Amino acid sequence: MRIMGLDVGDKKTGVALSDPLELTAQGKTVIKFDTVADQIDYIVALVEQYNVDQIVAGLPKNMNGSLGPRAEKVLALIEDLEEIVDIPVITWDERLSTIAAERTLIEADMSRAKRKDVIDKMAAVVILQNYLDSKS
Repeated sequence: MRIMGLDVGDKKTGVALSDPLELTAQGKTVIKFDTVADQIDYIVALVEQYNVDQIVAGLPKNMNGSLGPRAEKVLALIEDLEEIVDIPVITWDERLSTIAAERTLIEADMSRAKRKDVIDKMAAVVILQNYLDSKS
């Protein structure tokens, strides 16, 4: 069984996958897309390719816990995904996940230019790893 983590953005979506034992999250890719349909097609292809049994999508809540426009876009994407894939798609509070990913990359002494290319994938890793840790 594998779980996929998503850090959904307006133009890019970071993707992470768990190991088969669901202990660790590894960054897989960053999906760059022009339309939501393209984004969904790519996610569905990855679900099939890696035999994913569950998707965890980061839900960008405001600091007070309310849902803003970005969260509504994530929830709309989840609705669309659930119509196509026959696996559970759940949300996970992603507040501060990008900040945590940025700190990790800075500690690894990665340049700003390189961080820009991998930050979404790393945020997906943080989201998925937090979810995996909560299960154990």
